[in-house]
Amino acid sequence: MAKLYFYYASMNAGKSSTLLQAAFNYNERGMRVSLWTAALDDRPGFGAISSRIGLASEAHRYDAQTDIEARVLGDHAKERVACVLVDEAQFLSETQVWQLARLADAADIPVLCYGLRTDFQGKLFPGSATLLGIADALVELKAVCDCGRKAIMNLRVDAEGRAVSEGAQTEIGGNDRYVALCRRHFVDKLGGAYPGEPLAG
Repeated sequence: MAKLYFYYASMNAGKSSTLLQAAFNYNERGMRVSLWTAALDDRPGFGAISSRIGLASEAHRYDAQTDIEARVLGDHAKERVACVLVDEAQFLSETQVWQLARLADAADIPVLCYGLRTDFQGKLFPGSATLLGIADALVELKAVCDCGRKAIMNLRVDAEGRAVSEGAQTEIGGNDRYVALCRRHFVDKLGGAYPGEPLAG
Protein backbone atom coordinates (compact mmCIF):
# COMPACT_ATOMS: atom_id res chain seq x y z
CA MET A 1 0.00 0.00 0.00
CA ALA A 2 1.40 3.38 -1.03
CA LYS A 3 1.77 6.10 1.60
CA LEU A 4 1.59 9.87 1.90
CA TYR A 5 4.77 11.25 3.47
CA PHE A 6 5.49 14.72 4.85
CA TYR A 7 9.13 15.73 5.21
CA TYR A 8 9.14 19.01 7.12
CA ALA A 9 11.76 21.38 8.44
CA SER A 10 12.78 25.00 8.80
CA MET A 11 14.56 26.84 6.00
CA ASN A 12 17.97 25.52 4.88
CA ALA A 13 17.47 21.95 6.07
CA GLY A 14 18.01 20.38 2.65
CA LYS A 15 14.38 19.64 1.78
CA SER A 16 14.79 20.27 -1.96
CA SER A 17 18.08 18.37 -2.19
CA THR A 18 16.51 15.40 -0.39
CA LEU A 19 13.56 15.49 -2.81
CA LEU A 20 15.87 15.64 -5.83
CA GLN A 21 17.94 12.75 -4.48
CA ALA A 22 14.75 10.68 -4.17
CA ALA A 23 13.82 11.58 -7.77
CA PHE A 24 17.31 10.58 -8.93
CA ASN A 25 17.00 7.21 -7.17
CA TYR A 26 13.71 6.45 -8.95
CA ASN A 27 15.00 7.62 -12.32
CA GLU A 28 18.19 5.58 -11.95
CA ARG A 29 16.00 2.48 -11.77
CA GLY A 30 14.03 3.47 -14.85
CA MET A 31 10.99 4.62 -12.88
CA ARG A 32 9.07 7.76 -13.82
CA VAL A 33 8.36 10.41 -11.20
CA SER A 34 6.01 13.39 -11.19
CA LEU A 35 7.69 16.50 -9.76
CA TRP A 36 5.68 19.47 -8.48
CA THR A 37 6.48 22.88 -7.00
CA ALA A 38 4.47 25.96 -6.07
CA ALA A 39 3.78 28.55 -8.77
CA LEU A 40 4.39 31.40 -6.30
CA ASP A 41 8.11 31.79 -6.86
CA ASP A 42 9.06 34.31 -9.56
CA ARG A 43 12.78 34.31 -8.82
CA PRO A 44 15.29 32.96 -11.40
CA GLY A 45 14.67 29.25 -11.87
CA PHE A 46 10.90 29.71 -11.54
CA GLY A 47 9.24 26.41 -12.31
CA ALA A 48 12.28 24.45 -11.28
CA ILE A 49 13.06 22.71 -8.04
CA SER A 50 16.54 23.80 -7.03
CA SER A 51 18.68 23.27 -3.96
CA ARG A 52 21.39 25.36 -2.34
CA ILE A 53 23.98 22.68 -3.20
CA GLY A 54 23.35 23.06 -6.94
CA LEU A 55 20.90 20.26 -7.75
CA ALA A 56 17.93 21.28 -9.91
CA SER A 57 15.11 19.81 -11.99
CA GLU A 58 12.17 21.15 -13.98
CA ALA A 59 8.79 20.52 -12.36
CA HIS A 60 5.06 20.96 -12.84
CA ARG A 61 3.77 24.11 -11.14
CA TYR A 62 0.67 24.21 -8.96
CA ASP A 63 -1.47 27.03 -7.67
CA ALA A 64 -4.62 26.98 -5.56
CA GLN A 65 -6.78 25.94 -8.54
CA THR A 66 -4.59 23.09 -9.79
CA ASP A 67 -6.16 19.62 -9.66
CA ILE A 68 -2.94 17.74 -9.00
CA GLU A 69 -4.72 14.40 -8.72
CA ALA A 70 -6.32 14.69 -12.16
CA ARG A 71 -3.05 15.76 -13.76
CA VAL A 72 -1.10 12.88 -12.22
CA LEU A 73 -3.76 10.32 -13.11
CA GLY A 74 -3.80 11.63 -16.69
CA ASP A 75 -0.05 11.15 -16.94
CA HIS A 76 -0.27 7.80 -15.14
CA ALA A 77 -2.76 6.52 -17.74
CA LYS A 78 -0.19 7.18 -20.49
CA GLU A 79 2.89 5.93 -18.66
CA ARG A 80 3.10 4.58 -15.13
CA VAL A 81 4.05 7.16 -12.50
CA ALA A 82 6.09 5.46 -9.77
CA CYS A 83 6.09 8.35 -7.31
CA VAL A 84 4.83 11.92 -6.85
CA LEU A 85 7.25 14.39 -5.24
CA VAL A 86 6.00 17.81 -4.10
CA ASP A 87 8.31 20.67 -3.12
CA GLU A 88 7.10 23.74 -1.18
CA ALA A 89 4.23 21.60 0.14
CA GLN A 90 3.30 24.23 2.72
CA PHE A 91 1.56 26.08 -0.13
CA LEU A 92 -0.79 23.19 -0.95
CA SER A 93 -4.46 23.76 -0.19
CA GLU A 94 -6.31 21.41 2.14
CA THR A 95 -8.14 20.03 -0.90
CA GLN A 96 -4.89 19.34 -2.71
CA VAL A 97 -3.47 17.46 0.26
CA TRP A 98 -6.55 15.22 0.23
CA GLN A 99 -6.08 14.75 -3.53
CA LEU A 100 -2.55 13.53 -2.85
CA ALA A 101 -3.85 11.21 -0.13
CA ARG A 102 -6.30 9.72 -2.64
CA LEU A 103 -3.46 9.15 -5.12
CA ALA A 104 -1.72 7.07 -2.47
CA ASP A 105 -4.87 5.26 -1.32
CA ALA A 106 -6.73 4.64 -4.59
CA ALA A 107 -4.04 4.77 -7.28
CA ASP A 108 -1.35 3.17 -5.09
CA ILE A 109 1.18 5.89 -5.99
CA PRO A 110 3.54 6.94 -3.18
CA VAL A 111 3.46 10.70 -2.53
CA LEU A 112 6.39 12.47 -0.86
CA CYS A 113 5.77 16.08 0.22
CA TYR A 114 8.54 18.42 1.38
CA GLY A 115 7.89 21.75 3.04
CA LEU A 116 8.02 24.15 5.93
CA ARG A 117 5.97 23.40 9.02
CA THR A 118 5.51 27.00 10.18
CA ASP A 119 5.77 30.54 8.88
CA PHE A 120 7.83 33.49 10.16
CA GLN A 121 5.37 33.99 13.04
CA GLY A 122 5.47 30.36 14.16
CA LYS A 123 2.03 29.62 12.68
CA LEU A 124 1.21 26.54 10.64
CA PHE A 125 0.75 26.89 6.91
CA PRO A 126 -2.62 25.42 5.77
CA GLY A 127 -0.96 22.76 3.61
CA SER A 128 1.41 21.77 6.40
CA ALA A 129 -1.39 21.63 8.96
CA THR A 130 -3.35 19.20 6.79
CA LEU A 131 -0.28 17.08 6.06
CA LEU A 132 0.58 16.92 9.77
CA GLY A 133 -2.96 15.74 10.39
CA ILE A 134 -3.33 13.05 7.73
CA ALA A 135 0.07 11.94 6.39
CA ASP A 136 0.98 8.30 6.97
CA ALA A 137 4.55 9.25 7.88
CA LEU A 138 6.04 12.45 9.29
CA VAL A 139 9.78 12.94 8.91
CA GLU A 140 11.62 15.93 10.39
CA LEU A 141 14.68 17.10 8.49
CA LYS A 142 17.20 18.93 10.66
CA ALA A 143 18.59 22.44 10.20
CA VAL A 144 21.06 24.07 12.59
CA CYS A 145 20.81 27.40 14.41
CA ASP A 146 23.88 29.65 14.75
CA CYS A 147 24.22 28.37 18.32
CA GLY A 148 24.41 24.74 17.19
CA ARG A 149 20.97 23.72 18.43
CA LYS A 150 18.28 22.38 16.12
CA ALA A 151 16.64 25.17 14.10
CA ILE A 152 12.85 24.86 14.03
CA MET A 153 11.82 28.49 13.38
CA ASN A 154 11.99 30.73 10.29
CA LEU A 155 12.88 34.34 11.09
CA ARG A 156 11.97 36.86 8.38
CA VAL A 157 14.41 39.74 8.04
CA ASP A 158 14.39 43.01 6.10
CA ALA A 159 17.08 44.29 3.70
CA GLU A 160 19.20 45.42 6.67
CA GLY A 161 18.92 42.05 8.42
CA ARG A 162 16.46 43.24 11.09
CA ALA A 163 13.78 40.84 12.33
CA VAL A 164 10.30 41.29 10.82
CA SER A 165 7.27 40.33 12.92
CA GLU A 166 4.35 41.52 10.76
CA GLY A 167 3.29 40.97 7.18
CA ALA A 168 1.69 38.50 4.79
CA GLN A 169 2.20 34.83 5.60
CA THR A 170 3.72 34.19 2.18
CA GLU A 171 6.65 36.29 1.02
CA ILE A 172 9.09 34.60 -1.31
CA GLY A 173 12.76 34.79 -0.43
CA GLY A 174 15.87 32.83 0.35
CA ASN A 175 18.77 33.47 2.70
CA ASP A 176 18.36 37.20 2.04
CA ARG A 177 14.91 37.17 3.71
CA TYR A 178 14.85 34.20 6.10
CA VAL A 179 17.10 32.78 8.80
CA ALA A 180 16.61 29.37 10.41
CA LEU A 181 16.90 29.60 14.21
CA CYS A 182 16.18 27.62 17.35
CA ARG A 183 13.08 28.81 19.23
CA ARG A 184 15.06 30.65 21.93
CA HIS A 185 17.06 32.74 19.46
CA PHE A 186 13.97 33.30 17.29
CA VAL A 187 12.20 34.84 20.31
CA ASP A 188 15.32 36.83 21.24
CA LYS A 189 15.49 38.36 17.75
CA LEU A 190 11.83 39.43 18.04
CA GLY A 191 12.35 41.29 21.30
CA GLY A 192 12.50 38.51 23.87
CA ALA A 193 8.78 38.10 24.54
CA TYR A 194 6.92 34.88 23.91
CA PRO A 195 3.40 35.18 22.42
CA GLY A 196 1.02 36.56 25.03
CA GLU A 197 3.80 38.31 26.97
CA PRO A 198 4.60 42.03 26.84
CA LEU A 199 7.83 42.96 25.06
CA ALA A 200 10.86 43.30 27.29
CA GLY A 201 11.85 46.83 28.25
